[in-house]
Amino acid sequence: MSQQFIGAGVALITPFDSNNQIDVKALETVVQNQVKGGMDYLVALGTTAETSTLSSSEKAKVIEIVKKNAGNLPVVVGIGGNNTQSVIDNIKSTNPDGISAILMVTPYYNRPTQEGLFRHYMAAAEASPLPIILYNVPSRTGVNLEAETVVRLATASGKFVAVKEASGSLQQITGIIKHAPESFTMISGDDGLALPTVAVGGKGLISVIANALPEKVSKMVHLSMNGNFAEAARIHTDMSDLLKFIFAEGNPGGVKALMNFMGIVENELRLPLYRVSDKTRDEIIKAYQKLNR
Repeated sequence: MSQQFIGAGVALITPFDSNNQIDVKALETVVQNQVKGGMDYLVALGTTAETSTLSSSEKAKVIEIVKKNAGNLPVVVGIGGNNTQSVIDNIKSTNPDGISAILMVTPYYNRPTQEGLFRHYMAAAEASPLPIILYNVPSRTGVNLEAETVVRLATASGKFVAVKEASGSLQQITGIIKHAPESFTMISGDDGLALPTVAVGGKGLISVIANALPEKVSKMVHLSMNGNFAEAARIHTDMSDLLKFIFAEGNPGGVKALMNFMGIVENELRLPLYRVSDKTRDEIIKAYQKLNR
């Protein structure tokens, strides 16, 4: 099952129109661009999707739009939270048809212990009819899902098929790869760490910048996974300035500003997030134009 989550995945944005409602047409275009651009799978309702600002009905709408336009690509859906029972209820109320896995972020704000994290995920696994991709992003959640806990989960239940690792620690990434079952997949959650993650045995990336540049990201990831690190590194290096400015004022403000310049989406976010400053937007556009000379 985890073979579905090898290669280039994308953490999809949720486009909004000028009335701050979901822009269905734009979301369809974004998804179709990923299919045409050679991406391997799609992730809906992750961090990049501004999921915490979406209502239950809006989340269901996003899932249906993504599934309808995904072609043959697997669809992963983010379901997570810091109330274990609510997470279980959400899993049970989500129609699993057309969904290949759940992406489950660590509980945020209440900062559980490693034992609490283990028990949270095991309870969710018991309730889930779908495989689970663990999602570790301590800069956002305030808690690190340590390598030992990831390995413990991967060993305890076959429901856990992969981890999206965004701790920024190559040491942690390496520790998980070294000790987890061979069938368990390491996925980079950072665009900037995709190549070193693959180099130490990871199996790809869930990307933000791919929303705008699916062809470049898919090519970079596929080259690296085929052992052609020199050419993959050239693409990575070419994108490095753009990546720096894309994330300068948080996610997804940067990538939405770029995609607005490209004519794909409106430059709209939902509060408390807000569009990037004019200065950062100008830097993003300059870096993008330089990339495409």
